[in-house]
Amino acid sequence: MEGRQAVRELLVAGRRQVRDVLVAAAPDDQDAADLVELARQVGATVRRVSRAELERTARTERPQGVVARAVPLPEVDFEALMQPSRGVDPFLLVLDGITDPQNLGAILRSAECAGVTGVVLPRHRAVHVTPAVTKAAAGAVEHVAMALVGGVPAALADLREHDVWVVGMDAGGDVDLADLPAGDGPIALVLGAEGRGLSRLARQRCDALVAIPMLGQLASLNVSVAAALGCFEVARRRLAAGMPRTSTA
Repeated sequence: MEGRQAVRELLVAGRRQVRDVLVAAAPDDQDAADLVELARQVGATVRRVSRAELERTARTERPQGVVARAVPLPEVDFEALMQPSRGVDPFLLVLDGITDPQNLGAILRSAECAGVTGVVLPRHRAVHVTPAVTKAAAGAVEHVAMALVGGVPAALADLREHDVWVVGMDAGGDVDLADLPAGDGPIALVLGAEGRGLSRLARQRCDALVAIPMLGQLASLNVSVAAALGCFEVARRRLAAGMPRTSTA
């Protein structure tokens, strides 16, 4: 974990054991001092290191003077994501082959803020949680349940069998995002990979295809932006229906 916000959420969430925290910051850096205190409270070893040593350890550019090492994130069972959680219907995000760590991190951050209850990723040919993803997600990986599946089309079929409405976001969709169907019930938004979008089989397994209205000259949005728009449209509908907020903030 690299970056101050990502490390802070790692320490606060308490979801996994933190082995050690490396800090390269001036003694009067209060933000870094707060992180050191949090680390000590959870029993993590704190090491003051030179900036050169920290940068040798880091896997990303500009780690903001702090790197934490922890046990891996727990993998959530896909079946569990399809069930209501604390009285809240599933609100899932299925990512069909996202390969850019920055995109995945940004998507996870938006998903957590919008109250997504789980994210589904294919086990192969897609980026998973890496230091670059955790930094871009700004700590969201500590709060969003994630499951890996063998194939997205099969997972979409399982979702439909569990009465989860499967909605693909696709530029060629015949439904406007503002008219998103069933946004206040069990729902899974499906987004395709950068460039190619949804795969043919994933598109065929969707109950509906929705499109974001485009008024400019460009034909598409970055996948992380499209995910944010879709997630918050669902969040708006769920709040309007009186559903409880899932955010822990």
